[in-house]
Amino acid sequence: MAAKKTSSRTTKTASAKKKAPDAKVTKADLMTYYRDMLLIRRFEEKSGQLYGMGLIAGFCHLYIGQEAVVVGVQAALEEGDQVITGYRDHGHMLACGMDPNGVMAELTGREGGYSKGKGGSMHMFSREKQFFGGHGIVGAQVSLGTGLAFADLYKSNGKVCATYFGDGAANQGQVYESFNMAKLWNLPVIYIIENNQYAMGTSVVRASSETHLHKRGASFGIPGAEVDGMDVINVREAAAKARKHCAEGKGPFILEMKTYRYRGHSMSDPAKYRTREEVDDIRSHRDPIEGAKKQILEAGYATEEELKAIDKEVKAIVNESAEFAKTSPEPDPAELWTDVLVES
Repeated sequence: MAAKKTSSRTTKTASAKKKAPDAKVTKADLMTYYRDMLLIRRFEEKSGQLYGMGLIAGFCHLYIGQEAVVVGVQAALEEGDQVITGYRDHGHMLACGMDPNGVMAELTGREGGYSKGKGGSMHMFSREKQFFGGHGIVGAQVSLGTGLAFADLYKSNGKVCATYFGDGAANQGQVYESFNMAKLWNLPVIYIIENNQYAMGTSVVRASSETHLHKRGASFGIPGAEVDGMDVINVREAAAKARKHCAEGKGPFILEMKTYRYRGHSMSDPAKYRTREEVDDIRSHRDPIEGAKKQILEAGYATEEELKAIDKEVKAIVNESAEFAKTSPEPDPAELWTDVLVES
């Protein structure tokens, strides 16, 4: 009890000066998360522009608004942990450390892309960065992520698999088959539900009888937690606890990230199922990047000018990736037959 009282007095004293973030969050941490989220935001904005210019074909699902989820989770993972996700995947690639040039080139179907221009927006991966896709089939990655976690258990390597899916995919049957197997064998897998409220275009309250998606594993004995997915520090702390749970051999854990996408489901979605006022309200009061910026400024970690310089640097990286993509050649037609079978 005495320790709690001391902590309370310390908090009050600190607030009278400058409002500092949690003691466990260093200046370097917060500045890194801010930059990483900003890189994803600017990259996605540029992707939207290139799509409008006809340089990106097919489907394109932007991650704008959800940046804190993947940046926070990635901050809690350790070297060698795997990541697998669905088709809203550009942010996950960048957070894993994949080169923006290679990602943008893949989006535009160029030879310099991570999958040599054959995977596009939804189907690229990097074995080096332990990123296993990018999957276009709704919920399919959940089974694959469970399999990756089984391999970790089999090898006793101490690694975990972060398996992302959305609120729409949470209603898919293979998700529950995966839950059952994961708990039966106590696999080291973190199931991360990115609940952006609308799935493809239907509100979660209209599509799900149980809207608290972190409870979906209860009948299997899988614990879960609801997390403010618009706050990168909250995400990091929740993900760190989930990773520890999995790494200690206690089986899977479900994290429901309450987040929000600002754009439509895909570039072809006008998003008429929600009001402009609703989107603007989230942007104005809960934006993850603006939230981190406010923390940085209040703590005195950086000035407005220094943050503008970071934005300028990030924009230069993104513009370079666009130029790289535009100048990279299209794949040779002969590439159609490569990477189809593994030769033993």
